[in-house]
Amino acid sequence: MNTLATGLIFSNIHDSTLHDLTRVRSTAAIPFGCRYRLIDFALSNMVNSGIYDVNIITHNNYHSLMDHIGSGKDWDLARRSGGVRFLPPFITAYANSENNLYNTRLEALMSVNYSIASFNSKYVVLSDCDVVCNIDLREVLNQHIDSGADVTFVVKKIKPNPEMAKHNAFIDSDENGNVTNFTYKPLNYTKESDVFLNICVFNRNYLQEIVEDAISHHYWSLTRDIYMKDLRRKNYKIFRYTDHVAEICSFDDYFKVSMGLIENKSFFNQLFNNQDRPVYTKVRNSAPTYYSKNSYVKDSLIADGCVIEGSVENSILFRGVKVGKDTVVMNSILFQDTFTGENVTLQYVVSDKDVVIRDGVSISGHTTMPVYIEKGRML
Repeated sequence: MNTLATGLIFSNIHDSTLHDLTRVRSTAAIPFGCRYRLIDFALSNMVNSGIYDVNIITHNNYHSLMDHIGSGKDWDLARRSGGVRFLPPFITAYANSENNLYNTRLEALMSVNYSIASFNSKYVVLSDCDVVCNIDLREVLNQHIDSGADVTFVVKKIKPNPEMAKHNAFIDSDENGNVTNFTYKPLNYTKESDVFLNICVFNRNYLQEIVEDAISHHYWSLTRDIYMKDLRRKNYKIFRYTDHVAEICSFDDYFKVSMGLIENKSFFNQLFNNQDRPVYTKVRNSAPTYYSKNSYVKDSLIADGCVIEGSVENSILFRGVKVGKDTVVMNSILFQDTFTGENVTLQYVVSDKDVVIRDGVSISGHTTMPVYIEKGRML
């Protein structure tokens, strides 16, 4: 058990960029990859690195997230000492005088300042939930400790498209890994650079210092009000991550990244077939999936508890999905307990939980514009 570090996960920061999927849940609770939720990657990264004291900062719509995590036993976090804790909003007056829900990471940290002050560990690992990767945080922690840094930022060298650039911060550094500059959410930015993956290691004392400073001066942005201001007087380092990573900045990103699990075997294997760093999730012990003699399945990810009587190709099906006779599902993502009748055709569709699609219905989107069907809808 790594008693040096405490984990702090932001569960709602990116809700505004994933409007449809976060209407009834937080970003952290978005289903992904057939049987997981996005928070499973942040939690598993921490647990696999020996961090068993994890705090989840919530915002709103966190009932689904609480139901998914429960006591934390599926991540070995049901513990008397440490374990997993939810930090809801409105507990202290430090968030803001109007009790508005926070919009930035710094505002979120201000709202849980009381918890940060009670951490016993020397280091705090911060992580968002919109980045899908399987990273060994022990390497990041070891580098952070050896370098004597105040903050170590996990980065990945990529060439972004303009849309991705608008949602990210880019970090310049020298040959020794010292941070020299931040470029925050630039427009028309396409050069290859180190993008900040919103995973970082803080010295706890420094984290507490900047949160108290933000409360005093009404700061709201970690990057603009803290990192850029402290760049010359604090020791900022980077840790360059080299394996596959996917960032989900929009609904279109969610669809493309999900489909990438099928198309990119290397990405899938790095995420889910690493014996040293498995991805944990809630175990439901459903019955095996039933395939009728007339069913046809190709290049798809299908969870347990499904009934397949039709055709499924290049698609992702979560638990309890029913595909009726003579139904064709292609290039689609069907969330838990989606029911399709007979002679249904679905192409480039994302159906939320408990959707019912009646006999003979045909729905078709496009790879650049998949159709979303909201939770509980009957068509």
